[in-house]
Order: sequence, then C-alpha cells, then structure tokens
Amino acid sequence: MGGWQPVRRTRAFEDVIAQIERRIADDGLTVGDRLPGERQLAEQLRVSRSSVREAMRVLETLGVVSSQVGRGPDAGACLISRPADALSDLLRLHLGLSNLSLAEVVDARLMIEQWSAAHAAAQGADLSAMTAALERMDASTTAEEFVEHDTAFHVAIAEASGNRLTTAMMLSLRDSLRRYAVGAVERLGDTSGLMADHHRIHRAIVAGDAAGAAAAVEAHLLRAYPGISRSPRAEEEGPDGQHGRLDRVG
Repeated sequence: MGGWQPVRRTRAFEDVIAQIERRIADDGLTVGDRLPGERQLAEQLRVSRSSVREAMRVLETLGVVSSQVGRGPDAGACLISRPADALSDLLRLHLGLSNLSLAEVVDARLMIEQWSAAHAAAQGADLSAMTAALERMDASTTAEEFVEHDTAFHVAIAEASGNRLTTAMMLSLRDSLRRYAVGAVERLGDTSGLMADHHRIHRAIVAGDAAGAAAAVEAHLLRAYPGISRSPRAEEEGPDGQHGRLDRVG
C-alpha cells in the first residue's frame, strides 16, 4: 500500500494557465487565435480578474500570448509564436546572475550547431539565407554589423536543418551572447580568421559534407571561444593551446 502524497496547492493563476494549456491541446488553438477577454475568462473559470491578469502576464513573458486592450472582437490575448525571445531573455538573466556559465552556453551551442550543420548538409536545404548573411558579413564595416550578420548566418544554419525548435534555441543562444560578441569583435579588429571559418562551414554544407560541416563548426567555436568550450578537442589542446585568449566572438 503506497504512502500518502502531499497535496499540491496551486494558486489561481496557475490553474488559469493550466486551463489555457488544455484548451490549446484539446481545441487545436494555434498562432493568431484569440483567447476570451479578461472578464469573460474570469467568469468562465470562476476566478478573479486579477488571477486572469497574472496568468496573462506569465504567458506574455513566456512568449505565448500578446495582450490586447480593447472590446468586442479586439478583446482578449492573442496566441503568438516567439519562443526564441523568451529563451533569450531567460538565458541573458541566468548568465547575468551566474546561474549559467559561459562554458555551458557554448557547449550547448556546439551540440546544436554541429547537429544543424550536419543535417543541413545531408538534406540539401535552401541555403540562400546563409549565403546572403555570409556576403553581408564580408562587407561589414562595424562590429555591430558583423555580429548582426554573423547571427543571421548561424541561425540560417539551424533553419536549414528543418527543425524549428533548434532554430529557436540557436537564436536565443546567439542573442544571449550578443553583447560579448560585439565587444570581442571590437577588441579583435581583424575578423579574417572568423570569416575563413564561416566560408569553410558554408562550403561543407553546400557540398553536402555532413561530417565536414560538423567539424568546421567545432573548429570555428574553438577559435571564437578559446579556453571556454569544453569539447574534446579543446581539452586535448589545454588552456595554453593555440587559441589562448579569452575573446568571445563568432
């Protein structure tokens, strides 16, 4: 006979969120659909309007809904799709609080981007966005421009893999490191080595060389984050390897 389990007490706004999740799953609600207005939702769920407002604030922070003020057809929050924004906000916060180390973020990026590059190469995806970002990086004249197009290049790799979740994760990882990257590019000055890495990644994906694309991504991140990544190759090189500086870029 099993032991007693503690009773979980939920706050009203958590129940509101749970109900919305259930309706999304059961009724097939999707991006662009509108939820009932605050008053209507409070009456239907038999909770206070403040509980509904708190639930909407949480869902808006998570990038699930966009709150609207209005009446009639314009009342109620609209379901949206911007998971990368919410992930970026959370990653930046946890990096700032030192709840996550830079090494952990870089390791996660290495796993995601190697997988994405290999899959993009294997399935012959549309690479026009990646090519355009590469050309714009070559023509960049400021650190901000370079990082903007660098981000577009790496996100395009994830998009070419065909997996929307890895794309959102990659975008959030890149956004969370943006301020480090701009400062590093300014300190580095010469981005020719990084550009050579980008062209190497691009050539491997265009050629359909999955293994070569994954290896090129790893080599690039080792250059971009010397002493940070804990990949096997970085451990073999040790802290005084050929990329001994702690610049963060790429």
